[in-house]
Amino acid sequence: MHKLWASTYKEFLLLSRDIGGLAILFVMPLVLVITITLIQDSTFRSINDNKIPILWVDYDKGEVSKNIYDGLAESQSFNIIDKESGSEAKELVFKGKYQLAIVIPANLSSELEKKVNLNVEGLLSKFGLEEETPPSQKSDLERKEVILYFDPATQMAFKNSIKNGIDKMIFKIETQTIYKAFQSQITDDEAEAIFDTESFITFKEITPSIGENEIIPNSVQHNVPAWTLFAIFFIIVPLSINMVKEKSQGTFVRLRTNPVSYLTVLGGKTAIYLAVCLIQFGLMLGIGVYLFPILGLPSLEVSGKIPQLFLVAIFAGLAAIGLGLLLGTIARTQEQSAPFGATFVVILAALGGVWVPVFIMPKFMQTLSNLSPMNWGLNAFYDVFLRDVGLMDLVPELTLLFLFFITTTAISIVYNERKNAV
Repeated sequence: MHKLWASTYKEFLLLSRDIGGLAILFVMPLVLVITITLIQDSTFRSINDNKIPILWVDYDKGEVSKNIYDGLAESQSFNIIDKESGSEAKELVFKGKYQLAIVIPANLSSELEKKVNLNVEGLLSKFGLEEETPPSQKSDLERKEVILYFDPATQMAFKNSIKNGIDKMIFKIETQTIYKAFQSQITDDEAEAIFDTESFITFKEITPSIGENEIIPNSVQHNVPAWTLFAIFFIIVPLSINMVKEKSQGTFVRLRTNPVSYLTVLGGKTAIYLAVCLIQFGLMLGIGVYLFPILGLPSLEVSGKIPQLFLVAIFAGLAAIGLGLLLGTIARTQEQSAPFGATFVVILAALGGVWVPVFIMPKFMQTLSNLSPMNWGLNAFYDVFLRDVGLMDLVPELTLLFLFFITTTAISIVYNERKNAV
């Protein structure tokens, strides 16, 4: 135990003398999580707080265009700006001034009403209730197109959501027009509603809740665990560099002359860097709880979750330390350990779902993500923050993280023994 304490104290002295390394370990992760959360917060906020300005060109001036306009306004997603010219709107959008312009064609309302009336009359004529519609009238109808101009830099998901929303509104308008046409043909009393045009099938979203409070995901709940995990795993860079530095400066040779096993040396490094991980995690939680509300971001809800969160942080820290010990054992120079460690952390983060959610990855990448310890840690954090699971539900992810630590540490010891065997 004395040897382990001495090894831990040595690591503490080395780390405390490296001011730049401490800044990277503690300050940079805080700056990273604040910056990313501020940037991504708009994607999680209520659409009432983030209206997208769009251009509106109405050549129809009829009931259909009015209904589409009202539907866009009621969605509270858009700030609608009227324009007289479609060419002007097109130019502004294609130059990136606006993300979207909607151009309603002329005579859309009248042509739609004419088409619906002809179809209704044709249907009723089959039952002998109306005279058959002459074919010439049907051929006079002109198909109408609602023109959408998108900024070339606009994401495909935004385009599809806009097109689906407008298509849904137009379909509803056409359906209501058909009902009205039938009613006008069947009865002269317009006040008496024959058809119920309200939607029969509706949707209701059920979200997890604690008591009477719903668990509503926000940018803080997603970003704090993701980037905390990234910061925890980034300690493999200073850890591996210090191990390589010990080799190059002869410190490791002097350690080998003492009756100290390599496991004890690794144990000291594990203890001090695990403390670093937990301090990092505590700072991240403090930022989420106290600083984010001051910046106008949602507060991180951690009440009743602190023990589970720190438990996940401990096992995630062990997995990161195990990887750092392995890299520091194998690498011969700092030029090998530093670039490889930084790049490998980014790769693990990408595979683990820190950058892009795993569910939108290709199937092959989804399968590959199961091998990333960051994926296990991130799922465990999400289980606590968003799914409100119990301790037993965390066991699979914690077990994988601990086995990863045991495996990488064991490989480090075996590799070191074989390399230094006489």
